[in-house]
Order: sequence, then structure tokens, then C-alpha cells
Amino acid sequence: MHLAYPAVLSSLLFCTGLYGVLARRNAILVLMSVELMLNAVNLNLVAFDVWLRDALHSGQALTLFTIAIAAAEIGIGLAIVLAVYRNRGTSDIDKLRDSAEPHDPDDDPHDPSDATAAADTPAGATDEKAEATA
Repeated sequence: MHLAYPAVLSSLLFCTGLYGVLARRNAILVLMSVELMLNAVNLNLVAFDVWLRDALHSGQALTLFTIAIAAAEIGIGLAIVLAVYRNRGTSDIDKLRDSAEPHDPDDDPHDPSDATAAADTPAGATDEKAEATA
């Protein structure tokens, strides 16, 4: 068998996984896409090991390590996704980006568009506010 067949299949698998990582919004589907990409790498490692006729079979040994890392990654990744789903009720990546605190634009002291509100505030009021927070 020629090297081109598994190389083309591997590149198609990797591109499919890359598309899944970039286009999907569900965290579980992103993890599945990462697994597709790792399987494409495994296919390349085994194909080049067979093509080079390596006596030590280093490509196959590296494939075993990659499979072990992928299994650990999917286990930890699914545990994190399940914990986030229990807390937030969704596994949508876009909704999880702003999960630290709700942002209120009226309370932002560094907002340059709010310069008129700062100019209307008396100087003593800002000092009292600073003392109250300290």
C-alpha cells in the first residue's frame, strides 16, 4: 500500500476535527473533534512507521502514548464539562465565556464614555466612596 492513502485519510480526518473545533459550540462536540484530530495523528504515526520499516516500531510506540494521553484527556474533559453543566445548566461554549461575574457597564470606573458622570460627582463623594470600600 502506498503512503499517500493513509496520509490523505489522515489529513481529511484532521481537517474534519479542526472544523469541528472551530465551528462547534457544544463542549462535548469540541472534545469529540479533538479526538478526531488525535486519531489522525495516530494514523500518520502508524503509516510512517510501516513505510519506513522501523525495526523498533517507534511510530507504534508513540501511538500507544498518544492513545493513553487521549484517554486521559477525554476523561478529564468530560468530568469538567459535566461539572460545568451541573452548575450552569448548559455546555454551550459561548455562554460559558462570560461566566466569572455579570458585567454591569454602569459600574465601570475606567469607561471613557462615562466621563460626564464622573464630572458631575462632587470631589468629596468619591473620597467617601473610596473609604467605604477600603
